[in-house]
Amino acid sequence: MIIQGGSVVVPGGVIQADLLIRNGRVKAIEAGAADRWIREGDEVVDAQGAFVLPGLIDLHCDAIEKEVEPRPNTIFPFGMAFVQYERKLALHGITTMYHSLSLGVGLSLRGEHVTAGLIKHILKSREQRAMIRHRIHLRYEVSYLAGLPMAAQLLADGSVNYLSFMDHAPGIGQYHRPGAFERYVMKNQGVDIHEADAIVRELQERRQRIDWEELRRLARQAGEAGVAIASHDDDSIGQVNHSLSFGANVVEFPLNLETAQYATEQGLHVCVGAPNIVRGGSHDKNLSAIDAIKAGAANIVCSDYHPASLLESIFHMAKEGVPLAQAVAMASLHPARAMGIEAEVGSIEVGKLADLLIVRKVQDCAVVGATIVGGTVVQQTNDYR
Repeated sequence: MIIQGGSVVVPGGVIQADLLIRNGRVKAIEAGAADRWIREGDEVVDAQGAFVLPGLIDLHCDAIEKEVEPRPNTIFPFGMAFVQYERKLALHGITTMYHSLSLGVGLSLRGEHVTAGLIKHILKSREQRAMIRHRIHLRYEVSYLAGLPMAAQLLADGSVNYLSFMDHAPGIGQYHRPGAFERYVMKNQGVDIHEADAIVRELQERRQRIDWEELRRLARQAGEAGVAIASHDDDSIGQVNHSLSFGANVVEFPLNLETAQYATEQGLHVCVGAPNIVRGGSHDKNLSAIDAIKAGAANIVCSDYHPASLLESIFHMAKEGVPLAQAVAMASLHPARAMGIEAEVGSIEVGKLADLLIVRKVQDCAVVGATIVGGTVVQQTNDYR
């Protein structure tokens, strides 16, 4: 395969170049070399007037849960939901997805049996057929002691690629405001105030029984298996130190700038949400992602719950004065480094896997014209030529 023309975003800058792809990897990057490289039977992708980006790596997105359960208590077959969802991810330029599946939140789809079934289906699909690269991000609720054996087994059999620890108890983290958790449950799970109150009481009781030593043991197991560890919704320097004691190397969605800055100073990756960037602020009135980025206190962007936002956020950052190559790296190279996979993916460099995007601007929106995974075009649209 040859990708001809285009503005190629490489580490450190944007260059005009052609790309030579052989055996699924980038073999050469050189301006004006396409005609010299072409051999009989080569597929030539026209990138004239477009950006050529590395495939996006999304560390945190729970949209698959909504794909399976678009309305409360309305479960769709895993097979149908996953196949259609995968096509959306490819369309939005996500070539490596860490599917964020919750264990222990206690809300409908996020029950143990459904999480286990969905993980099993994703792993099976990954082995049999896949458009993109699928990984498992297990989000573990610290108060869910009953789930420890399942989490440990998933780590032991290699099913988990990324582990985060959450504390979604009412009055803590993103739900620190009175009534915030109850409103979230009522809106998203279709329960009334009495049912929401019952869930709150259960979570508060469970939180009193948290076994931190067992959780540290789970974190050690993850670390020994080479699985990256994240904290979630840290809101203080003390909480970051607590996360460090668990071996975390990623802090997801810090709630204020002081916390994000401290985490960065400690050498942690700090992940913020693309919807926050695209919408111009946090839907929960917490930290502004673009403020954190401009302050040098965040280096990873994820789609959180809205896959289409990830690519768009890159160009929003560029409008805000962030160099395009830096913005791209926040959704590709930096997450790859956080997961320890940067030798294979995350940037356009000779020798790396050819996970690439052809991106054009349409009505001031970023649109993926072609998604390439391992040197194969898995998605292509010609609507906007």
